[in-house]
Amino acid sequence: MKVKRGWLSLLVLFLVSACGNQAEDGQMTTKKVATLNGEPPIVIAHRGDSGQEIEHTLAAYRRSTDYRVTFIEPDLVLTKDGILVARHENEISGTTNIAEKPEFADRKTTKTIDGREYTGWFTEDFTLAELKTLRAKERLPEVRPQNVAWDGQWEIPTFEEILQFLQEHEAKTGDRVGVYPETKHPSYFASIGLPHDEPMLQLLEKYGFSDAQDPVFIQSFEVGNLQKLAEKTKIRLVQLVAEEGGPPDREDMRYADMITPAGLADIAKYASGLGPSKSLIIGRDSENRLVEPTSLVADAHAAGLVVHPWTFRIENVFLPADFQGGYTASSIGDIKAEIAVYLATGIDGIFTDNPREGMVAVDEFKAKD
Repeated sequence: MKVKRGWLSLLVLFLVSACGNQAEDGQMTTKKVATLNGEPPIVIAHRGDSGQEIEHTLAAYRRSTDYRVTFIEPDLVLTKDGILVARHENEISGTTNIAEKPEFADRKTTKTIDGREYTGWFTEDFTLAELKTLRAKERLPEVRPQNVAWDGQWEIPTFEEILQFLQEHEAKTGDRVGVYPETKHPSYFASIGLPHDEPMLQLLEKYGFSDAQDPVFIQSFEVGNLQKLAEKTKIRLVQLVAEEGGPPDREDMRYADMITPAGLADIAKYASGLGPSKSLIIGRDSENRLVEPTSLVADAHAAGLVVHPWTFRIENVFLPADFQGGYTASSIGDIKAEIAVYLATGIDGIFTDNPREGMVAVDEFKAKD
């Protein structure tokens, strides 16, 4: 059955178009909340233009820069020989054709990482040369069947290849696109002698990303590695937080406690920003419709933290019912309208799989000033 917008979503859209914000009585007014620094919200291409290309490929990053995004985002894991590569996870059976490679069949194994058991093939068991024989494939074929056409075409890129691409893009166009790497499972990789910190910082410095003024953020769901990075670099750091659970490296901490005013003040001691699940800013009711915003953006801004929520995606399966369209989970909805509602809360940027639509939404929002 086609999903239609309800009266609440239409009301929200009307109020956002009038630069809406919440008043003391909980009703919407006509004043829009500013970002922390009064600057326009940034658009972070989540794993590149992963809505139209296979994520974490040079093709996905290249397409996203065509839309003049502010940042591209690679997830970083390491190879057996200590090279940083871009993959969603270090277990790569869902993102490469490794299961089709008989020469690597004997390396399928089971590991426990961050308290969870995974079975498959892991980047740390392969040299870079071996990984370069693989080809990327669409991670969400049921949701993005159009991307399956790209299966088998692209290599796994190294972090240095991504930085080289950004350098070449700037030389060609004059447009400097920032980089927003995520350290994946940093405490696990450190425990097996493959820490992220030094190779990542060395590469960032080599390509001109070393200062708080440079267009670069480093993000992590863990706490310890960000605290260590804060002692080593001036690069801005972002603490990621999820709706449930807590940092994998801190059994004594829960994300719910980290987003209280006291918890945010603690984060501000080592980080410049907060990367929350978007549901922590505006949740959903039992009918999958958006509810009133929480105080998280205001609380984070009070602590001096920018707020970059994740992840805005165009398909129905990811959208609130307010903005869904079509007849299936993979049908396209109104992501720009969803982003507009969030922008009205004062967020400082967005992670999105659909950077073209994200840029349009931000440009339209800025035009309302």
